[in-house]
Amino acid sequence: MQAWQVHENGEPSEVMRLTDAEPPTPGDGQVLLRVRAANVNFPDALLCRGQYQVRPPLPFTPGVEVCADTEDGRRVIATPALPHGGFAEYALADANALLPAPDSLDDAQAAALHIGYQTGWFGLHRRAHLEAGETLLVHAAAGGVGSAAVQLGKAAGATVIGVVGGAAKAAVARELGCDIVIDRHTEDVVAAVKEATGGRGADVIYDPVGGQAYTQSAKTVAFEGRIVVVGFASGTIPSPALNHALVKNYSILGLHWGLYNTKNPALVRHCHEQLTALAARGAIEPLVSERVPLEDAARAVQRVADGETTGRVTVVLEKGAAA
Repeated sequence: MQAWQVHENGEPSEVMRLTDAEPPTPGDGQVLLRVRAANVNFPDALLCRGQYQVRPPLPFTPGVEVCADTEDGRRVIATPALPHGGFAEYALADANALLPAPDSLDDAQAAALHIGYQTGWFGLHRRAHLEAGETLLVHAAAGGVGSAAVQLGKAAGATVIGVVGGAAKAAVARELGCDIVIDRHTEDVVAAVKEATGGRGADVIYDPVGGQAYTQSAKTVAFEGRIVVVGFASGTIPSPALNHALVKNYSILGLHWGLYNTKNPALVRHCHEQLTALAARGAIEPLVSERVPLEDAARAVQRVADGETTGRVTVVLEKGAAA
């Protein structure tokens, strides 16, 4: 089979190599998957750099999110078990973590429904308890994680403010359904949010960026608002001033979605049922901006790492491939 492998840490375009390898052998509790589509996520770049919270042994195959076929013919979505990730014709996954791929979505969309949408659902509903009529601010609203949060916020009945970088991403955010779009390249984010909310601020802020975005969040969160910390795509981990949270009466909520797979896996399955229902009625639809062949996976991971993409870029293997 063909598989991308990382033999040393560094930038994805420099360290990912397409190789011929034997299909992996499942361990206890694992299944072999024939990959249909593998979604590109920012953690794939962090894995290549050796900066992710999980550091698989070298060499490893990145690709943390797939739509695939099991050997008994089921079409599923899964988070592959590293070091045998999804940028390959075959991958491994834990049998008890497989989720049925929604019939309403094609392979690329189904692959993109998993981590980003699960993170959005847990962040907005489980952690922040977003209510209809509230205002939700989403940083990096045109990206893979942000676009999912925008759609989930609209489905929940919230007014959604999207913060993006550049005119092209602003257009994507509007198409996603953002009620208000703020281009951080040309606008003062804090002033624009205050103007849009009559000075009140946003009830829930969804932040996968960190750095300057978090500083803006603290300045624009409403009384009894909630800031959901999802990640640090900016590369800068902020140090929040807790006295500021005290005097403004807001909450800072951390979200590590992966923990639910071990702490409360039943809730992950419940979330998937909710997402499947939303997709079936058209309330959410993963934004797959690009579909690329397997041989272009390294370039795709690098472009996501560099912030050049919108929505999701997905590596598509169509019906899979022979060993």
